[in-house]
Amino acid sequence: MDGTKQAKRNGLTYADSGVDIGAGNALVGLIKPLARATRRKGADSALGGFGGLFDLKACGFKDPVLVAANDGVGTKLKLAIDTGIHRGVGIDLVAMSVNDLVVQGAEPLFFLDYYATGKLDVAAAREVIEGIADGCKQAGCALIGGETAEMPGMYHGADYDLAGFAVGAAERKKLLPSKDVGPGDVILGLASSGPHSNGYSLIRKIVADSGLSLDGPAPFASGRRLANALLEPTRIYVKGVLKAIRSTSGVKALAHITGGGFIENIPRVLPKSMVAEIDLERVPFAPVFEWLASAGGVAEREMLRTFNCGIGMIVVAGAKQAKAVAASFKRSGEHAVVLGEIRRRKGKEEQVSFSGRLQNK
Repeated sequence: MDGTKQAKRNGLTYADSGVDIGAGNALVGLIKPLARATRRKGADSALGGFGGLFDLKACGFKDPVLVAANDGVGTKLKLAIDTGIHRGVGIDLVAMSVNDLVVQGAEPLFFLDYYATGKLDVAAAREVIEGIADGCKQAGCALIGGETAEMPGMYHGADYDLAGFAVGAAERKKLLPSKDVGPGDVILGLASSGPHSNGYSLIRKIVADSGLSLDGPAPFASGRRLANALLEPTRIYVKGVLKAIRSTSGVKALAHITGGGFIENIPRVLPKSMVAEIDLERVPFAPVFEWLASAGGVAEREMLRTFNCGIGMIVVAGAKQAKAVAASFKRSGEHAVVLGEIRRRKGKEEQVSFSGRLQNK
């Protein structure tokens, strides 16, 4: 064998294969302060160990049940990558998991992230993790660890994917949904900030078919670029929901409206014998959804099973406590609207019944 070729082969490094360990180490150094800023009771250790530590006893639970959730951001990431606007998807990543935890009555305790890319862009990754830290602070949970994986050949260039993992806890006797959801219970809806992190494959197709530029003006939001408007982060409902649960005795069930919309998510928290009857004219059908429906020719039922249509969280409250529950959300800065009520199911009808039509207010 040629001596020069042999020397070159023996001299290969990990960097020659496209993996930059130095960049990864630099990123860890940059994000340590971000993680420290999310500390809470039970989480005091710094990043850098082989696992994240959390002291459940320090949180004061008496008979806790752990609740875990994981999720991603979906093809909303493609918009972030194409536009270079990364921070919001970090918030989205946290929101999609912690909002799932709180619907079961659980307080989010800690969060871990997974960031995978073909070639690590330290600046973009730091921006994403800044968003993750912000989302953790909004949810009151600690960012105790994560993983950054540089995998050339698996992803194109600096394209990246995200996954998030959240763990929370609830007292065993206070897990939701409660078993007494029944006729006459009031259905409240908490307003969303936009499409959140669902339906973006359809959104991107509508944008492409419309011939609009992501750098151009948003047809549904005066003064905003289309990219920024579509990348509005998911609303995190944790603190308002926990306050309503703890300060009233009226919250019986909650449904996080994600992929599947109203039609698929609400039945997940209802007894099989019950139906959620919703007046669509009370839904705050935001301009972004009106535009998507119009520009894409998307039928109303398809909207209701793809998007949140303006409501990111459904709350089922006892009839006598509904006003107190709504008042608690108002004090927390949430826009809560009465959408309908629970009634008995007739035969094999669908568990979500609609009246009226979606319309922009």
